[in-house]
This record gives sequence, structure tokens and C-alpha cells, in this order.
Amino acid sequence: KGESGEGTCLAQLENLCKQLYETTDTATRLQAEKALVEFTNSPDCLSKCQLLLERGSSSYSQLLAATCLTKLVSRTNNPLPLEQRIDIRNYVLNYLATRPKLATFVTQALIQLYARITKLGWFDCQKDEYVFRNVITDVTRFLQDSVEHCIIGVTILSQLTNEINQADTTHPLTKHRKIASSFRDSSLFDIFTLSCNLLKQASGKNLNLNDESQHGLLMQLLKLTHNCLNFDFIGTSTDESSDDLCTVQIPTSWRSAFLDSSTLQLFFDLYHSIPPSFSPLVLSCLVQIASVRRSLFNNAERAKFLSHLVDGVKRILENPQSLSDPNNYHEFCRLLARLKSNYQLGELVKVENYPEVIRLIANFTVTSLQHWEFAPNSVHYLLSLWQRLAASVPYVKATEPHMLETYTPEVTKAYITSRLESVHIILRDGLEDPLDDTGLVQQQLDQLSTIGRCEYEKTCALLVQLFDQSAQSYQELLQSATASPMDVAVQEGRLTWLVYIIGAVIGGRVSFASTDEQDAMDGELVCRVLQLMNLTDSRLAQAGNEKLELAMLSFFEQFRKIYIGDQVQKSSKLYRRLSEVLGLNDETMVLSVFIGKIITNLKYWGRCEPITSKTLQLLNDLSIGYPFQKSCWSEHFSFLGINNQSNLTDMRCRTTFYTALGRLLMVDLGEDEDQYEQFMLPLTAAFETVAQMFSTNTFNEQEAKRTLVGLVRDLRGIAFAFNAKTSFMMLFEWIYPSYMPILQRAIELWYHDPACTTPVLKLMAELVHNRSQRLQFDVSSPNGILLFRETSKMITTYGNRILTLGEVPKDQVYALKLKGISICFSMLKAALSGSYVNFGVFRLYGDDALDNALQTFIKLLLSIPHSDLLDYPKLSQSYYSLLEVLTQDHMNFIASLEPHVIMYILSSISEGLTALDTMVCTGCCSCLDHIVTYLFKQLSRSTKKRTTPLTQESDRFLHIMQQHPEMIQQMLSTVLNIIIFEDCRNQWSMSRPLLGLILLNEKYFSDLRNSIVNSQPPEKQQAMHLCFENLMEGIERNLLTKNRDRFTQNLSAFRREVNDSMKNSTYGVNSNDMMS
Repeated sequence: KGESGEGTCLAQLENLCKQLYETTDTATRLQAEKALVEFTNSPDCLSKCQLLLERGSSSYSQLLAATCLTKLVSRTNNPLPLEQRIDIRNYVLNYLATRPKLATFVTQALIQLYARITKLGWFDCQKDEYVFRNVITDVTRFLQDSVEHCIIGVTILSQLTNEINQADTTHPLTKHRKIASSFRDSSLFDIFTLSCNLLKQASGKNLNLNDESQHGLLMQLLKLTHNCLNFDFIGTSTDESSDDLCTVQIPTSWRSAFLDSSTLQLFFDLYHSIPPSFSPLVLSCLVQIASVRRSLFNNAERAKFLSHLVDGVKRILENPQSLSDPNNYHEFCRLLARLKSNYQLGELVKVENYPEVIRLIANFTVTSLQHWEFAPNSVHYLLSLWQRLAASVPYVKATEPHMLETYTPEVTKAYITSRLESVHIILRDGLEDPLDDTGLVQQQLDQLSTIGRCEYEKTCALLVQLFDQSAQSYQELLQSATASPMDVAVQEGRLTWLVYIIGAVIGGRVSFASTDEQDAMDGELVCRVLQLMNLTDSRLAQAGNEKLELAMLSFFEQFRKIYIGDQVQKSSKLYRRLSEVLGLNDETMVLSVFIGKIITNLKYWGRCEPITSKTLQLLNDLSIGYPFQKSCWSEHFSFLGINNQSNLTDMRCRTTFYTALGRLLMVDLGEDEDQYEQFMLPLTAAFETVAQMFSTNTFNEQEAKRTLVGLVRDLRGIAFAFNAKTSFMMLFEWIYPSYMPILQRAIELWYHDPACTTPVLKLMAELVHNRSQRLQFDVSSPNGILLFRETSKMITTYGNRILTLGEVPKDQVYALKLKGISICFSMLKAALSGSYVNFGVFRLYGDDALDNALQTFIKLLLSIPHSDLLDYPKLSQSYYSLLEVLTQDHMNFIASLEPHVIMYILSSISEGLTALDTMVCTGCCSCLDHIVTYLFKQLSRSTKKRTTPLTQESDRFLHIMQQHPEMIQQMLSTVLNIIIFEDCRNQWSMSRPLLGLILLNEKYFSDLRNSIVNSQPPEKQQAMHLCFENLMEGIERNLLTKNRDRFTQNLSAFRREVNDSMKNSTYGVNSNDMMS
């Protein structure tokens, strides 16, 4: 009976696997997925998986069994007992050893299962032995067998190194780092050495490259070596993308491998002896080896290492055949960039063949730039090498010649000419235009700005010559009646590149000491761009070129940074040249050209978002810096204010535009209310229009929404700019009480439409923000309280309505709901912390405004799952900063909440303590500190014989906390963990709540301390015990400032001592139960 029952069960499961992995019908697949989720959660899942592995007929059923088992061993609640995990591990190893010819994806899944069990059980002991750490022994039997077995053995090590290196989201980061550090100290070097030795054997064996399985082995060995070198040794690289700053933090115990030149030699030899398809991996390993931290060597050792490295690079450049493969080429460019990011120019020039090598690298770079269509993403690395070389020229002290004055201009010339030559081909063949990717162009120009400043005369002469040729052809084409649009487009494209490049090299002045001659050369370049601008502006009524306009704005931005402002000498040779050629005698006249251009752009390009937003950014940057240019602004001011209302229809830029206008208005507004009224006329009219619409029952909703959204965006810009009391009060009296009801009405009507509510809520959040103390009402004015009533009303209106939306699809939940809630949180935070309202008076006079706002906050908060609080950065920042104000000033309110709400808030603080965002983490520490201090005060009050009994809420709060001690204990453990085991970025903030946590939980703290001490190796226990003794040295049982500061100082010393003690430890820390 059992047999046949198993048979049917097996058949059903196999059928499900078929449906899951083979069907093309989505509905069937979803059914199967559902059934398999149930299967994973069923109690007999383990035995069924074994059955599938033993008797399953298809590879899919084996894959299913392996992935289900991986889920089982990974789960955090109700984990599998140790015995079972040991059995599964042994079973997997035997299964792989007896079946070397499984489908690749099955082998992969089983190895993943082995790696997961080993990682999660790294600290598990049985009879004083770590049961999952004998990795190399597990693998040795595979390595002594056939090639297929060898491949499996190497893949196991490779996958395991990768698995341990990657933090997963289900287990705390502290646990991940402990495992990774322990693995690094106990096993990683042995694995790396094994891998290099096997590679040496393989390369010595005259690889039989026709043998597929030999290929596989080589591939896996290179992957393994790369994983070892790519290991996150000290827990710093959580971010994969920061490629350029990468230093490989090889532990000091690995020195021998890198001092031995045969390690480096091995990879260069492999590169030349194996097929090009493998070489990218070899080069990736070399990139990591070249980036080994400088402090691993002394100066002599480093010079020797560098000379081997440069020799290897020279050999590759002399035999460049393999570089025609784009992957090889890319990795080789990365390797070249590392030569300068990790070594100094003074060290490079001392290498024996430096002159020959720098010539080869220069030729390689020039050729690469000329073939611009080949591997465009690799160019970045070559330019970064030359940028770093050029930047070091002024500082190099070595006597050996660096020869960069010869080669850098060649690189500059190759970049500029190749970009210009590409224009024609891109237009002719309809290829993708690199100019469309402004991010990439900006990055290359930043690099070029430094490279081009080396031998600047040559750069300028080249740019002048090329610019004059193109500008002349362009002018002739525009005058000719028969010119083809293609020819015009080519010249416009070339001029676009030249304007961008001229902007960049002028911007490069910032990083070099400039001479008068160089400023005069800048003058030559600027004159040409301004002349071109006059030409293109005169044609805007007929036609314009968007890319060329964007290049002009980029040029203006660079020019503004360097040559306009207080720090520029007005006698600069640049201005002399501008006055000779264009009659612009001083900065004010040049500024007029800027303003003229801004107005032209707003007039002709009002509908083009990229140009408008960049133009307004320029206006904004100018408005911050030039209150002194009154004459210049005032003549254009009326135009800016009135004529552009029509053009900037629905753009977000309006806020920026009005911020700039607001700043300019404030220059000489003073207390002149008439001028202010005059300025606000269009906005007053718009408000009246909306009010008119709202007063009738039938109005055009789209029209009303559009007018209102434009209006509140403009107002927010003005409110942001008005950061002085007099001007802000004018705005306040203009908007309150007349127009406030319109904003409230809009929220009531359109709460479900974020396009409307977001701008209105943002305006309100700006109005209640006491920026630069602008919200100081007179002694006899009730305005502070009235403003808070309005705030409370808006939060309550929006909050209660938004909660009626019901289920929102996951992908829209932020846009439709969370974004608005987040702004409400910020608004409430700004109002509560603005110090212009005494919140005690509300209860006194029976006004429920404060209560309503706080109750709405709680309702909104409870509608958000914990995970969302941390997943959306803006939401988490606004929530935690609001919570900080509430725990600081309104603890009585927090204490009066229902137990489940208090637990929700506490667990959100607990989760936030380990958040990656330092702001969130710091905010949580401060909330926790306020709560703990409140608790401590109430507790010490309740023990004293006082006549005034505790208030009802604080009594209840104490009661709740005494019923759930685990919450506070968990946080004590987390904070201590982070301080001891992690790279703690905000130690001061972490120290503040810790003292209170310890004083509230003395017994738990002493258990925790003993657990940490006992988890140390025996010879370290005494030292660790002493660290804890010193931590509490001279600390009294109170939370007075003096005592806290003393504790913070003790904690700094404690952290240093513990780290020193653990650094010298041979293995990491193990304190399973207490710490996890």
C-alpha cells in the first residue's frame, strides 16, 4: 500500500513540475505554483523531496526537490533541527558524487543547497566541533576523481564563497558579517591557494583545449579564483556599482601569495595560453590583484610588484590580438585604469620600461578613441586613466621624465576629432546618437576637462581651428539656398560637440593654477560660443536645434562657475578679450547676455521640458548669487514675471521658476506691500477664478484642477524663497484666511488624485515650515494656533479620505497612497517642531485640533505594513523624523496609545536600527533614547513615595512595557551588536539610548555580557570581560547629562578595545542564541 501511495504521489508531483517548467499557459503555471507552495509548507515535504531525488524520472523533479529543500533550510521561523541538516548535507554530497552527469541546472541547484546549509550552520556545534566547517575535506574526494567530479568540487567551493559573501534580506546583517569574517579567517585563504595550485597544474599540463570537460574545469577554476579575490573582506562594499574606488582589502596573512611573483605571472601566462573566450575571467582576476591595498607591501615590495604588473601589461599591448573580443577589451581597459588608481605617477615612472609602456598605452588609447563605435562603454576606463595621470603632473617629484606632455595632447586630440567625425556617420546610418545620453556625455566631459588642461595651448589651438571651420561652413550653408538639411545637421552636430567640449575645458580651470595666457585663450573660446549663440538665436523663429541649445546651457553653467561671482578677478584677461571682440566690458554686461538668453529660451522653448528646466536651473543659480546686480535684473524683471505665465503650462519647473523670481523680488522688496500686491496680481486672479468655479455646482473639473495645480506650484516656489519674516508675513496674510478654504476644498474633492493632492500638500508643508525663523507671530497674534488648526484640518481631511481607498495594487501603492501620507507626516513634523505654537493650550481650551492630527497619524501609520516603512526612502525619512519629535515632546500621547499600537511603533524603531540609511538609523536611536528616558523617569517616580501619583497613561505604559520586556531587550541586543560587530557609522547616536537600555534591563545585560564573553576563545575571555568592566566604570544609576557623556566616552574606548581584541582573534565570534 505504502509503495503504491508513494507512486501516485510521485506521479502527481512530477506532473506539477512539468506544468511549472514546461507549460506556456500562464494560468496552468500559476495553478502549479500554488500547489507547489502548499507542498513546500506541508509537514512531509522533506521525505517527498528525498523521494523525488531518488526515483524522479525527469530533471525538473530533481530541480524542484533541490529548490524546496533550499527553502526549508533557509526559513527563519521553525528551522530544521541540526541532525536533519547534517543528513541533508551528507546526502547531497553523496548524490553529487554518485551522479556526476546530472543536468547542469540540477547540479547547480544542489550545490546551492549545500552552500546555503553550510552558510547558515557555520556556527553550529556538535560535541565541541563545528560540523559545517570541514569544507575542504568535503571537496577533496571530488578533486581526486574524474574531470567531471573535479568540476563539481570546484563549483562547490566557488558557489560557497559567493553565498557567504552575499548578505540576504531574511537574516540580520550582523549575523551575515560574523559568518563572512569567520569564513574569511578560517577557510578562504586555503581555498584561494588550492585554486591557484590547481590552475598551475592545469596550465602546466599543456591544456588539451579540444576537450570540452577540460574547458569546463578551467572556467570553474577561474570563477572560483575570481570569487575569492572579489570577497568583501571587511564588510565595506555593500554596493556593487562603485567600481572605480575599489581597493581589495586582502588580509595581511595572505601577503606571501602576493609577494611571490609566480602568482601574478600565472595569470599573465594563462592569458596568453588559453582561448580568448576565457581571457576575460583571467583579466578580471588581474584587475583584482592589481587593486590589492597599498599597505599590504612596503615601498620596495610594491615597486617590485608594480614592475611585474607593468611588464605583464606591456606583453599584452605588444600582442593585442585577443583584445578584438569586446569582453577582453573591456576588462583590459579596467586593468589599465587600476594602474593609476592604485599606484602613484612617481612610482610608475621608476618602472624599468616606463617610456615604452606609456607610448604603447597612448597608442592603444588613441586607436580606441578613433574606433568610437567599438565597445563605447569601455572608453570611460581609458579616460579615467589619463585624467588621473594628467591631474598628477603638477605633483610628481620623481626626476625620471613622465612624458605626459608628449602623449596627453594626442589623447585630447583623438577624443575631440573622433567625436566630430562620428557625427556624419551616425546621421548617415541612423545610429544611436551618444549625445542623447547626457549622463554619459557629462561623465566623459568631466574627464576630458582635466586631460585637456594638460598642455592647454595645444587644446585651445585645436578647438579654435575646428570651431572656425565648422562655424564657417555652417554660416555658408545657412546663406545658401540649395543647402541639404543633412549637411546643416552635420555641422550642427559638430558644433554641439565643440560647445560641450569648450564648456568642459573652461570648467577644468578649477583644478589647475591658471596663467593669464590661459585666461586669454578661454576668452577666445567664449567669444566664439557667444557669436554662435547670436547666430542661432536670430533663427529661432524659423528653426532651432534642441541638442545644440542643451550644449549652450551646459557651457553657460561651466562659465558661470568659473568666471562669474565674487571670487573672480575682474581684470581677468578673459574679460579683456570679450570687450575687444563683443564689446562686453564687465561682468554686468555678460550677465545681461545670460538673462537675455534665459528670456529667449523661455519664449521659444517653453514647451521643451529639458531646455526649460535647465534654463530655470541657471536662473535659479544666478538668483542665489547676484542680489547686487539690481540694475541688471530690474529691466528684465517685469518680462520674467508676466509674460511667462502662459508658456509654462503644467510643468514642475514652475516651482523653480517662482523660487528664482521670489528671491529676486526680495532683493529690494523690504516692507513695500504695494510692490508685493503688484507681483501677486496674476496669482490673486487665479485664486479668484478657482473660487468662482467652486462656488457654482457645474464647473469644468479638468480646467479647475489645472489652474489650481499651476497656482499651488507657483506659490510653493515663492514660499520657499521668502525666508525672512517680513516677506513671509505678507504671503501669510495674503493667503490666510481668504484662500485657505480653497486648498481644503481641493483636498476634499480630489483626495484620490495624487496629481492634485501632492502639490497642495507640499505647499501646506512649506507654509508651516519655520525656515530661518520666518514664522514669528506677534505677542497678540493667534496666527500660530490658527495655522496649526488649518494643518490639522488638512491632515485629517486627507487622512480619513485616503483610508477609504481600500486595496491598492502593490505597484501603485506609493503613488496613490504612501506619497501623500509621507507628505502629511513631513507637514505634521514641521508644524510640531516649528516652535510657534504652544501645544498645551489645545487641551486647556477644549480644542481638538492637536488630538485630531495625532489620531489621524496613528490611523495612517497602522494602514502601512512595516516593510513599506523601510522600503520607500522618502516615507521612512518622514515617518522617523516625525516619530523623533513625538517621542521628544509628546511622550504622554505615545504612552496613552493602545498596546498593539505601542508594539507597532516599537518594532518599527527596532527594524529601523539596522536600516542602511544612516539618517533613519540615527532617528531611531534618538526615538529610542526619548522612550527609554521617559520609562526610566516614570519608574524612578513610581518607586518614590510621592504625593502626586503617576498619570493614568504613564502607569499604563509602564504596565505594557513590563508585560513585554522582550521588545526592549531585543533592542539592547541589537544596539550592542552593531557597536561591537559592525562598522558603526553613527556611534554617538547609538550610545545615547544604550545607557538607559542597560539601566532598565540590568539582569538581561549581564546575561548578554556573559554570553559574549564565553563565546570568545578561552585566551580572549579575560580581556573581553575587562572591556565590559571598563564600560560601566564610574557610571551611576541615573540618566543625567554628565553621566550620559561619561558613558559615551567609555563606549568609544570600549569599542576600540573590543575591536583590537577581536582583530587578533583567530576566529570570529560565536554566540548563537543570545545574538541571533
